[in-house]
Amino acid sequence: MVKQSPRKWVYLFTEGSASMRDLLGGKGAGVAEMTKAGLPVPPGFTITTEACNAYYEAGKQFPPGMWEQALAALRIVEQQTGKTFGDRHNPLLVSVRSGAKFSMPGMMDTVLNLGLNDETVQGLVEQTGDERFAYDAYRRFIQMFSKIVLDADPREFEQKLDEYKERTGASSDAELPASALKELVAEFKQIAERQSGQPFPTDVYEQLKRAIEAVFASWNNKRAIDYRNFNKIPHNLGTAVNVQSMVFGNMGNDSGTGVAFTRNPSTGEKELYGEYLLNAQGEDVVAGIRTPSKISRLKEELPQVYEQFQEIARRLERHYRDMQDMEFTVERGRLYMLQTRSGKRSARAAVKIAVDMVEEGLISEEEAIRRSDPTQIYQLLLPRFDEEAKARAHKEGRFLARGLNASPGAAAGKAVFDADRAEELGKAGVPVVLVRPETSPDDVHGMLVSKGILTARGGATSHAAVVARGLGLPCVAGCEGIRVYEEEKLFRVVGSDVVIREGDEISIDGDTGEVFAGVIPTVEPDFEKETELQKLLSWADRIRKLGVWANADYPRDAQRAVTFGAEGIGLCRTEHMFMEQERLPIVQKMILAKTPEERQAALDQLLPFQRSDFIGIFETMVNPRTGECYPVVIRLIDPPLHEFLPNYEELLVEVTRLEATGADPEALKEKKALLDAVAAMREMNPMLGLRGCRLGLLFPEITIMQTRAILEAALEVAQKTGKKPQVKIMIPLVGHVNELREVRRQLEAVAKEVTAEAGSAVEYKFGTMIELPRAALTADQIATVADFFSFGTNDLTQTTFGFSRDDAEGKFLMKYVDGLDAPGLPEKVKILPVNPFQTIDRDGVGQLVRMAAEKGRAANPQIELGICGEHGGDPSSIEFFHEVGLDYVSCSPFRVPVARLAAAQAALSKSEKDK
Repeated sequence: MVKQSPRKWVYLFTEGSASMRDLLGGKGAGVAEMTKAGLPVPPGFTITTEACNAYYEAGKQFPPGMWEQALAALRIVEQQTGKTFGDRHNPLLVSVRSGAKFSMPGMMDTVLNLGLNDETVQGLVEQTGDERFAYDAYRRFIQMFSKIVLDADPREFEQKLDEYKERTGASSDAELPASALKELVAEFKQIAERQSGQPFPTDVYEQLKRAIEAVFASWNNKRAIDYRNFNKIPHNLGTAVNVQSMVFGNMGNDSGTGVAFTRNPSTGEKELYGEYLLNAQGEDVVAGIRTPSKISRLKEELPQVYEQFQEIARRLERHYRDMQDMEFTVERGRLYMLQTRSGKRSARAAVKIAVDMVEEGLISEEEAIRRSDPTQIYQLLLPRFDEEAKARAHKEGRFLARGLNASPGAAAGKAVFDADRAEELGKAGVPVVLVRPETSPDDVHGMLVSKGILTARGGATSHAAVVARGLGLPCVAGCEGIRVYEEEKLFRVVGSDVVIREGDEISIDGDTGEVFAGVIPTVEPDFEKETELQKLLSWADRIRKLGVWANADYPRDAQRAVTFGAEGIGLCRTEHMFMEQERLPIVQKMILAKTPEERQAALDQLLPFQRSDFIGIFETMVNPRTGECYPVVIRLIDPPLHEFLPNYEELLVEVTRLEATGADPEALKEKKALLDAVAAMREMNPMLGLRGCRLGLLFPEITIMQTRAILEAALEVAQKTGKKPQVKIMIPLVGHVNELREVRRQLEAVAKEVTAEAGSAVEYKFGTMIELPRAALTADQIATVADFFSFGTNDLTQTTFGFSRDDAEGKFLMKYVDGLDAPGLPEKVKILPVNPFQTIDRDGVGQLVRMAAEKGRAANPQIELGICGEHGGDPSSIEFFHEVGLDYVSCSPFRVPVARLAAAQAALSKSEKDK
């Protein structure tokens, strides 16, 4: 019998490569690839993501053989470094870091300087000849291990550290003398023991074991789960653990640590961008506790190191063909690379870097499209501060301070100083700017719902900045012109009497780093000046198969849609036109009419308004290159008529008041009649009541008027411009073919009348919206009467799930997505992976769409298929619609560029799968 070899849980850096990202995580794969390339990487090993998952499956126990493999790898690292773990004369110290497949900056845990105790610290003194450095490393280790592994409150350590700085007159940690650090070590151990209820562990192997467990455990901490939920990262990937021999940036002014990007992550400019601190360790930079120096200054302070680092940065970018985020340490003038990974970047930077790399010959157009995030494109179209309004704010003395422009964009909202409070207000719809001395990874839940982030300390590579760029949030970091007082919930502007308290409104400009009191108005960006984005989208247009149309109810929306590259209107909702102030009284008169003649008189008044609306849209929907008209799908009236009338409850209160006071008998008579009419139209479930085609069948004069207005508008535009509008009239809420057949019969008669009256014809098509399960199931019957289908996936999702969207999202749906408390289980239970109103439910609603598309095409091969629900702007849903074979997606105008890119990605993905 052949003995099965044990599973491999541990890989030395020399054994891995960039292709092993799933197994080694991004960080482990990065250091392995750098090691392979001969770069100066401190030796170490990676415990795999599979080991993490096995740890959880085994009830939080190391899988068999993992610990033994880790110890064996540690022996090899000892040989590589010439040091021994736990040795009192020549100790090896290690860092223990997380590293998931996808970058999750700051979300999981790290322990540095592991392997120190009262004996090995003496060995570190012998090694370095620097007692101050050795005890600084020791106090850092106790502080970090206590927080991460022993779950101690970090504030007590910080308070004690501040006490010693004050007592010794030190302005920073780096100025504390060795004697004070020795005393701090003893006090930190006492704090750790008091808080954890156990002596601080001195056995270095116990330290290592518990640190590895803590990193595994951090995969499921709250901030990591929140971050994965927001970024749609699967929860079953697990994290790798990287154990790496320590190098020290806190050994004096010829040592340091830093973080840098091969290109500017805010603008995309091709320049080395980053920060460093002399005489510091890595956490000092990313934690934002000290404000670091720009990387360019390293050229003056350590010129040889800077030159070497520049060359390594160039090599890494060429190797990975992407902008890199690198961590490095300099120990006594010698450079070490600790990490490289694809760098988080702003939306503007992402587009510029992708386009520039194509033009530099590093990547292809297809690769640029694949690696561009469609949701980031949306951020480029968001408003920015109005420059004139900003200039006025300066004149009015509302400028408060300037920090680092860490993540671009404009944000205004109420200043909030606590992440929990930010989460509470943000989820309630209140615009919030989270203000912190420096952000910690524990703040991520507050950051996710904020409009922007402002920190008093930290640099452009701090946790706040990196996370903000990834989330597309404006961020001003390292704003040293303010002092934040968390307990008092306020910040003071240095050198003035100005105080901003919680709830006061502020504005931050992530492009310039400026901070203002009050709200500054915003302006829309100029899409046509976004040259890199235009170029990227032109490449996408050559690749995509799906058409991209827009939902637009007014000419101004249609114009924006054309500007953003829409090729048609997939949904023009006519009822929105009824809501305008001058029209609503006429609409109400039409609804309350007691005779067909009264109703027709009101409709005759409405017709010119409707015709004018459609003329504006037809004139706008013209291809700017060819001059030909784009198709326009106009949906006939859809909502129930009571939506155009006053609210029943409010009317009842008004009638009761008038009856009680007897003040105005004429008003009472009028209001009572209106109340009776509204009461007569009330429905228990109006979404499933008298609306859509049902309304057209009972009150045909309404849809007859609308059809006349549409066709008369098209004829007028054709006569005036010589162009041929492409008119598509959509009949909503069809559940049975007979409904569509009868409505179409009525409207075809109107079309013939209009044509006869005008003496000329205009092309038109009649189709329907597939938004009921029965319509999808009988699509083959309906297709024989329809020229086109447009899937109304908002209603189709409601009627398939049996969810009322208006109620479900506020009451229970988001709990289904975020997770429900489950008695007897340690973790929340997720009922749904995503909100089905945002991303299509492929297994249920999606199958109805697929079935209807297949049946419709089988019965009518010429039928056009599109989708006009909210899913038309969602990249995941667009991928599904491409697979199903729809002709186009239609979305809000601002989502058109997103859809153009996502449709190209879907085409590339499908062609790869088909190979």
